[in-house]
Amino acid sequence: MTLLAYIHVLFHLPFRQEEGFVRALSKYVHNLKVPDFRTIWWRTNRLDINLESIDTDQPIVVAIDSTGIKVSNYGDWIRKKWKVKRGFLKVHLAVDVNSKEAVSMTVTEEDVSDGSQAKDLVNGAVSKNNIERLYGDGAYDSRGIFNFLAEKGIDPAIKVRRNSSMRAKGSQARKAAVIAQLDDFDKWKNEKGYGKRWAVEGAYSSIKRTFGEYVSARKFVNMTREMVIKVSLYNMFMRMTHDEV
Repeated sequence: MTLLAYIHVLFHLPFRQEEGFVRALSKYVHNLKVPDFRTIWWRTNRLDINLESIDTDQPIVVAIDSTGIKVSNYGDWIRKKWKVKRGFLKVHLAVDVNSKEAVSMTVTEEDVSDGSQAKDLVNGAVSKNNIERLYGDGAYDSRGIFNFLAEKGIDPAIKVRRNSSMRAKGSQARKAAVIAQLDDFDKWKNEKGYGKRWAVEGAYSSIKRTFGEYVSARKFVNMTREMVIKVSLYNMFMRMTHDEV
């Protein structure tokens, strides 16, 4: 069933056609039972697939960001003509900038802010690896996030707002970042290696080009599971690339 779930999201193969795929495969595999398409749909939508990623004893550097995934594949003309609401999921990822694998993820509705998911992403990544530094754009610029990273011993490489106050206001970590960036942003960017933040953008680009920019599931819980399967497959492909090198 895990294989059929992977095939479904990779090739966008409907469940009826997956039944035919298994039926054809059963001619070559002895005693392979052929489930009907309803059973395939029911069981694959209830699989507990974890996000497998690199496991190392060395501290890792992660970049976090979010992207939108369409909840349907209707064209823009249909949306405009028939007034169909354009709906999105927001997928939030923490990506290891070296391996380019996703180490944690959350899936939310489109109106959920990026900053609200930062702690969950970090906690998910910390449960597997030690994090040395975290890259984030201005959406993660908050004293709460800076203080949270300081408690975890993680170096925050987060871009702050240009009109930020240099007063601490309860966050010495953010004050230090504001002073460094407002004094000489290019120097801060080079010292932190802020350009590595684009690793998460590259991951989103690969996922969308490989699996599409939409989900085929209709219920939110199934949409979430479908995105976990896609990101898990993306990690698998990245690991295969590393093995070849």
